[in-house]
Amino acid sequence: MTVRIDQQGPITVVTIDRPDVRNAIDRPTAAALVEAFSAFDEDTTQQVAILTGANNTFCAGADLKAVAGDRGNKVTESGTGPVGPTRMLLGKPVIAAVEGHAVAGGLELAIWCDLRVAASDAIFGVYCRRWGVPLVDGGTVRLPRLIGHSHALDLILTGRGVAGEEASSMGLVNRLCESGKALDTALELAEQLCRFPQRCMRNDRLSSYQQWHLSPHDALLNETRLGLQVIRSGETREGASRFSQGAGRHGNFDNI
Repeated sequence: MTVRIDQQGPITVVTIDRPDVRNAIDRPTAAALVEAFSAFDEDTTQQVAILTGANNTFCAGADLKAVAGDRGNKVTESGTGPVGPTRMLLGKPVIAAVEGHAVAGGLELAIWCDLRVAASDAIFGVYCRRWGVPLVDGGTVRLPRLIGHSHALDLILTGRGVAGEEASSMGLVNRLCESGKALDTALELAEQLCRFPQRCMRNDRLSSYQQWHLSPHDALLNETRLGLQVIRSGETREGASRFSQGAGRHGNFDNI
């Protein structure tokens, strides 16, 4: 078993477990990741997922040794991504909990996630640059959108690693934490997301992704349609009633 799944209440923790190859992804592992996240997306009891790696390493990317055998990652124009779920748009948020290296396809997995929690000494980089292995799991698309074209080209062209404050200042990392605390910090963040009204959060999240391929007019229309779904569901009225009764005053999220 190269992918472990652990449900902690409404939170699903997906762990890449191939420590002997620094959690590099071969074809069976990619398929297992797709299966894990498809199951999470369909499970109505689960609200947030966390992707992490075993043995204090997130993921070293595609398993290049497997490419020489019959377990190499498949690169095709259709279907799932070479390292698994990178072409999927889930309906619920996923947080990357990064210790050690998240490089090459591992970086692409991390930026596929909605948020990234990283240890201060975690390293992100396009290490595949030195081997002539292209970014085919969304790296050339998501990096510029996340951190801007200039920062993205710095990583894509040079292949250098970035960590800590530099990764955070680029916008590559959302939360920095002490070494060894990435999963615990991600769980705390996931618990916070679970406390919010879910339909509203998910529809706002979905609009933020769908707007990339729409014109400004169509993106605003789509936002309105998704917002109306929330309003008509009664979730907005219920939240307004709680606010009128004193919940959440002065930015207090503890009593929502």
